[in-house]
Amino acid sequence: MGQKVAEHLKRRLLFYALLAIALGWWAGANGAGWVTAQKGALRVLAQLLVFLMIYPMMINLNLELLPKEAREPKPVGLSLAYNYLLTPLLAYLLARIFIPNPELALGFFLVMLIPGSSMAVGYTGLVGGSLEVATVTQAVNFLVLPLALPLYLTALAHSFRLAVPVAGLLATVFWVLILPMFLGDLTRRAVLGRFGTPGLARLKPWLGVVTMVTMLVLVALIFMLKGAMLTLKWPLLLPLVLASIVYLVLILGLATWLDRALGLGYREHMGVAFVSSGKNNGTAIAIAVTAMSPLVALPAAILPLVQIVALVGYVHLAGAVLRFFGEQAVA
Repeated sequence: MGQKVAEHLKRRLLFYALLAIALGWWAGANGAGWVTAQKGALRVLAQLLVFLMIYPMMINLNLELLPKEAREPKPVGLSLAYNYLLTPLLAYLLARIFIPNPELALGFFLVMLIPGSSMAVGYTGLVGGSLEVATVTQAVNFLVLPLALPLYLTALAHSFRLAVPVAGLLATVFWVLILPMFLGDLTRRAVLGRFGTPGLARLKPWLGVVTMVTMLVLVALIFMLKGAMLTLKWPLLLPLVLASIVYLVLILGLATWLDRALGLGYREHMGVAFVSSGKNNGTAIAIAVTAMSPLVALPAAILPLVQIVALVGYVHLAGAVLRFFGEQAVA
C-alpha cells in the first residue's frame, strides 16, 4: 500500500505542486486579513512543516557514512564552486540583462547567494540521491555563507556592508539539518533494533509519502503567506520569473553535464544538484528586510514560484538523468 501511494505521488508530483501553488495563492489573496493576523502562527507552522518534511528522509540516513563522504571532497568542492563561483557570475549577468531596478537586482543577487533550500535534502531523497552528500554539502555551504555573502554584496552594492544575521543562519541549520538528523538517527537505530532491516524496508515507502505530502502543504502555505503581495505587484514578477527560469535551467544543466564529466555518480550528483540550485528564500527575506528594504526582499518571495516547479520538474527527470549517467535504478 505504501509503495503504491508513494509511486502515485511521485508520478504526479508536478501536478500536485502546481495545485498547491494555485490554492495557496488564492487563499492568500482572498484572505489577506486573516493571513496577516495569523502570520506569526503560520510561520511557526511553516517551520514545523520543514522539520516534518526533512525528518523522514533523515531516518534513511546512515551517519556512519558521513566521515567517508567528508574524506571524498569532490562533491563538496563542486557544490562550493557552483554556489560561490558560478552562481554569482550568472546572477550578476542575469540581473544586468533582465532586472533594470537596482533594488530588485540586488535582491535577486542576494537570494541567489544563499544556497541550500530547506527542501533540498527531501528532493534528494525522493530521487534516490545520496542523503549523506546532500547533508555534508548543505552544512559546508552554510558554514561558508556568513563569509561569502557580505563580500559579494559589498562588491555589488558599493555603498554599504550587509550585516549577516549569523544567529538566524545557525538557527536554520539547526532546524533543517541538525535536529532532524539527530532524531532521525535515533529513530533509525530504534527501528533496526526492534524490527531489523526488513522493518526499515517496509517503513521506507511511507517515509517518502510523509515527505511529499508535507512538502505540498508547505508549498501551499508559502504562497498563502505571499498571495496578497504577489497579486498586487504582479507586473514586477515577469523579469524576476524570467531571470529565475534562466538561472535554474543553466545551473541544473551545467551541473548535470559537469558532474558526469568530472566523474561523479548519479547519487552523488543528485546530492549536489538540489543543494546547489535550490535557494533558502526564508533566510534571504530575513536578511533583506532586516538590513535593506522590503523591495529587496521581493525576489526571495517570488523565487519559490519558479524554484518549486523547476526542482519538482527535475525530480520527474530523474530517470533520464540516471540514464545520462549510465546507471540503472536500484530496486
